Amino acid sequence: MKGWIVTEQGLKQGALQSEDSRSGVPYVRWPETITQSSSLLSSIADITGSNSPSPSDNTDSSLTSLEIGTSLEAKYRTTDGHYVHSKAKMLIDNWLYMAEIVHAYKRKLPIEENVYSDFYIPTGKVYIECWSDDNDPRYLARKEKKLAIYEKYGFKIIQLNAEDVQNLDDILPRLLLKFGVQAY
Repeated sequence: MKGWIVTEQGLKQGALQSEDSRSGVPYVRWPETITQSSSLLSSIADITGSNSPSPSDNTDSSLTSLEIGTSLEAKYRTTDGHYVHSKAKMLIDNWLYMAEIVHAYKRKLPIEENVYSDFYIPTGKVYIECWSDDNDPRYLARKEKKLAIYEKYGFKIIQLNAEDVQNLDDILPRLLLKFGVQAY
């Protein structure tokens, strides 16, 4: 499809859906205030690399109180060069890479809140969260807050646990296909 269709999140930011009168190609009109949006400015900085920590950094500065993880140290290096926080996330990242699925690790959600996903798949506009089996009440509370944010904004999410990670070849292709992402 040619053109652009405004998303629900875009509508909340003041976007208007329009269509070229001659070609019929849809496009989105944005208010001037969008240029001051902190989430847009942060995304631009991420894309241009001005927010990227160096591989030698021992911690991920993007972690917040809503970031779920037992360790702040990104000590596992994946096949495609990402530094991740757990062996489970390393296995997921490597699986996505080997399946030739374009993905991002620790992608900020396009919202004002400072929340990061474990993985983002742009093809299906779907996020992947990998949860540990930690039953600590603080961990579970942060997990519930993060899930509430996904629900609040209507983001598509795939949730994986430790058992799923051991069976990625069986589980992940089926879950991704639900969002139009085909593994090769």
